[in-house]
Amino acid sequence: MAMYSLNMAISELKSDALFGTSSGIVRLQVPIEEQVEAIDWLHSQNHLLLPRCFFFGRKQCSSPCCINGEEKLVSVAGVGSAVFFSQPHPFSYWDWISIRRFLSERCPLIRAYGAIRFNAKAKVSSEWLAFGSFYFMIPQVEFIELEGGSMLTITIAWDNDLSWSWENAINALQETLCKVSSSIVKFPKQTPPTLISSSQNIPSKVDWDLAVNRALQMIGQNDSLLTKVVLARSTRVVPTVDIDPLAWLSCLKVEGENAYQFLLQPPNAPAFIGNTPEQLFHRKCLHITSEALAGTRARGASQALDLQIELDLLTSPKDDIEFTIVRETIRRKLEAVCEKVVIKPEKMIRKLSRIQHLYSQLSGRLRSEEDEFEILSSLHPSPAVCGFPTEEAQLLIADAEVFDRGMYAGPVGWFGGGESEFAVGIRSALVEKDLGAFIYAGTGIVEGSNPYLEWDELELKTSQFTKLLKLDLLRRQKVDCK
Repeated sequence: MAMYSLNMAISELKSDALFGTSSGIVRLQVPIEEQVEAIDWLHSQNHLLLPRCFFFGRKQCSSPCCINGEEKLVSVAGVGSAVFFSQPHPFSYWDWISIRRFLSERCPLIRAYGAIRFNAKAKVSSEWLAFGSFYFMIPQVEFIELEGGSMLTITIAWDNDLSWSWENAINALQETLCKVSSSIVKFPKQTPPTLISSSQNIPSKVDWDLAVNRALQMIGQNDSLLTKVVLARSTRVVPTVDIDPLAWLSCLKVEGENAYQFLLQPPNAPAFIGNTPEQLFHRKCLHITSEALAGTRARGASQALDLQIELDLLTSPKDDIEFTIVRETIRRKLEAVCEKVVIKPEKMIRKLSRIQHLYSQLSGRLRSEEDEFEILSSLHPSPAVCGFPTEEAQLLIADAEVFDRGMYAGPVGWFGGGESEFAVGIRSALVEKDLGAFIYAGTGIVEGSNPYLEWDELELKTSQFTKLLKLDLLRRQKVDCK
């Protein structure tokens, strides 16, 4: 019924002379009384070869958006792009202005979902080419999951200066709607392990030890400014059958209500998916929050062991150094554009399903909404994913890492009219239909770090993905026989 209503509305709009302006954006939404999971709707559109996105905000640590002051927004799924923004050059103020042109406080749910590369100056590898230096999309068709219901929405955007007229836009939307499935099948959130024929870590364990020891030598030099660097690992897995990125994402969604889940997939490109606990920033009008997250331990098998591990993390000198660097760097950057910055709590434990971290929340009041771009560009990359000082850490990362991070550890989230929210794209993977997946993880190296323990931390951080994998021993045996 919602699809029928939207199609009828489009037919009426096509004959409306009011939309003869040179540029604009129109959004129509139809409420659905039944609560349906947005990820189920998106999975029902798996047949579409269109750009798509998914964003699930954290329940506990983020202030959810309310619709008409009543129902809270849970998650959003979108297909097709009413308008998209992507360039090979680094994300700039003018790119931000280009996105803002299509946003309005009067319609807060018009949002541009996307991500930005960790390092826009690094060489782009083939698997990340379709994303450009940044990729943002305002979906043509969206399914919005609310706490008490759902909504199906369409968005039409046009700009004659970009050779994309009102007629072009509405015809493209009708073409997309013809392909969108109106039947939704709830698919299982736990899937059998994906059989893989091979798995390769870059760097290898030997090369990792060398890289960490080299970083420790640089940190220990008397004339070195470097106090922390975050080194990462890419794990390439080759499956025996194609991986469904939504099936993986649904398993991640089951794992963490206290984390952001996301999917971003340009047309004819791999899907960037993740389950990240770390907020880069959340802005609502002039109020802004950010987080410091550092130090990692596994959860204990019992309550007593979990508390013992928590105490070890809270009292660890090495982890305290790493955490303090992150928190104080974010504080200084917020103070540059905020009237006042409050840190509360100063330091506590944040517990996730498999992992626990040191955590602190910082909040402030922006002097102007125009400071949003400055906040984004100054907070990224944070010491939690890069190091400190930033320039020295980036130079070492560029020299030590032989793979392209792409959007891993970059900002991922959305811009809205009066509100924006970005997470840090960690605990993430790039899933390619025919070629398998790249699974990413990183760990902070400071004075006192141990290469062997840091490798174990990488294994812990990727475990939410590796639990979805199983080595195809039969195929391995056949290969070995050859």
